[in-house]
Amino acid sequence: MPQIFVTQQDGRQLTLEVPSGRRLMEALRDGGTTVEGTCGGACSCGSCHVYVDDAWLARLTEVETDEREMIEAIGDVIEVRPTSRLACQIQMSDALDGLTLTIAEAI
Repeated sequence: MPQIFVTQQDGRQLTLEVPSGRRLMEALRDGGTTVEGTCGGACSCGSCHVYVDDAWLARLTEVETDEREMIEAIGDVIEVRPTSRLACQIQMSDALDGLTLTIAEAI
C-alpha cells in the first residue's frame, strides 16, 4: 500500500498509507489533516489544495481544465504555487508510493 508524507499547515509531519485507487483527498480528509474535501471530489471548492513536492510533479496526471480553473480561482484568496494541485484530482497508485506534499492554507 503506497505511503504519503504530509506536512501540515502547522509544520507537523505525518505518514499515511493510502490504498491504490483511492483519491488523495479522501486519505487526507480521513487521516486527521485539515483537508476538508467539502465538495466530495467534484473539483469545485478548492478545500483540498496541496503543494506537491517538485520531485513528484512529473509522476502525476496532467492538470485538467477544471482543476486549473479552480486553482486560478482560489489564487484570489490564498497562495498558489507552480506545485499547487487539488488532492481530489489525484488518484493514488503504487507509482505514487512516497509522494511528498504540504497542505496549503485553508480557504
